Amino acid sequence: MRQTNLAGESADYLHAREQLRLAEIELMRHRERVAELRRQLPPGPVVDDYEFLTGPADLAAGDEPVTTVRLSELFTGPGRDLVVYHLMYGKRHTEPCPMCTMWLDGFNGVARHLGQNVDLAVVAAADPPALRGHARSRGWTGLRLLSAGSSSFKFDLGSEDAEGEQDSTVSVFTRDDDGSVRHVYSAHPRMADDIDERGIDLLCPVWHVLDLTPRGRGGWNAGLDY
Repeated sequence: MRQTNLAGESADYLHAREQLRLAEIELMRHRERVAELRRQLPPGPVVDDYEFLTGPADLAAGDEPVTTVRLSELFTGPGRDLVVYHLMYGKRHTEPCPMCTMWLDGFNGVARHLGQNVDLAVVAAADPPALRGHARSRGWTGLRLLSAGSSSFKFDLGSEDAEGEQDSTVSVFTRDDDGSVRHVYSAHPRMADDIDERGIDLLCPVWHVLDLTPRGRGGWNAGLDY
């Protein structure tokens, strides 16, 4: 598609916009190269078949008894991958993380689409009643919410430290033909000593819409209420 030129655009503007267009193309190609590197990862290690306490499948299921489900049971069929978002809520994090909540507001909106290809679950350290209450307050009807309970799942995957401090993380798993679950990939916001918060920004469109604007992201942060 040709680039639209509007009346009154200066030569300096047109030159800068062309440079930006070329940079955007290179960024797209680089993202695809990075995604290919993920797909080329060798098989990851087999992990424990962790046990979780179930949260609601939807808002109407909020009062059902607490039951358990294992990591291997989160796969709904053969040939499917499992994506787990680690919600910062529970233990030392006594209130739901506003940023994680913003992420999951978006996931809830696209969960039906993701479900055509992958299985999706959200794991937190908080107990099921707390998760259910937060889900109701956000209108999350499409997310499978799980409590890590007494398992070491969040600690082992790096989204919880020994003191119970929580971190937002996304993890991907596959299941072998014999039912064993393998860890494929995990990513955290903290990518390096000088990159504290950008590691999983690609999962949230809010940042990318803000990046389109002259003012950019600024110092804005998400909130549980505005």
